Amino acid sequence: MSTQEIPPLLALHEVVAGYGNLTALHGVSLHVQPGEVVAILGANGAGKSTTLRAISGLIRPTAGQITWKGQVISGRSPEHILKLGLAHCPEERHVWPEMTVEDNLDLGAYLIKSKSEVERRKGIAFHRFPRLKERYRQLAGTLSGGEQQMLAIARALMSEPELLILDEPSLGLSPKMALEVFQVVRDISEHGVSILVVEQNVHNALNVASRAYVLETGRVIAEKDSASMLKDPELLSAYLGG
Repeated sequence: MSTQEIPPLLALHEVVAGYGNLTALHGVSLHVQPGEVVAILGANGAGKSTTLRAISGLIRPTAGQITWKGQVISGRSPEHILKLGLAHCPEERHVWPEMTVEDNLDLGAYLIKSKSEVERRKGIAFHRFPRLKERYRQLAGTLSGGEQQMLAIARALMSEPELLILDEPSLGLSPKMALEVFQVVRDISEHGVSILVVEQNVHNALNVASRAYVLETGRVIAEKDSASMLKDPELLSAYLGG
């Protein structure tokens, strides 16, 4: 069976969504296949984060459908969507600063009742993120920006999702730390987790993604494989500032 014949893991069909009387998404359609890394690109205000919030249940679409393995999940609660296997790592990290690194990880596994299973998953997190293991008793608010981003990703992975949704993972990080974060993203993908990533750094995103969508004012205006998008200077200049 070819990749095109495999049903999408996640699909958005003409999704309309917003906040109160403000419509931010005007019929967004996109999909993620099992095992894919897909990027959503666009300028500030294009609707990227709103798209992710609609997927993870933080806002309810007013039209269109969101499906997971062919089943409609539009408007379901964030907890229900997390249980299905979608984990959302939000913009600006949002770790609990007055809690330890370990406690933050425990909160990422709040749906897991087995203590031994939580410990197993923490062991995986500490293996993947050695600096978090070194600082597991340290307050999250005292970590560097890059370490907090690693913690936010590790916390999201505690639910062992099939799809990890990342919102601006390199925001506010040094170029060196941003590259390190994207190496982690690549490693996660190579271990079988599908990823949908919103990212301002176009080249970092396209270097890990197989495909990308470009949003402008709540509409998809381009979809290409990453290599083709990197070779399209008019598109990069017009919509992505690069």
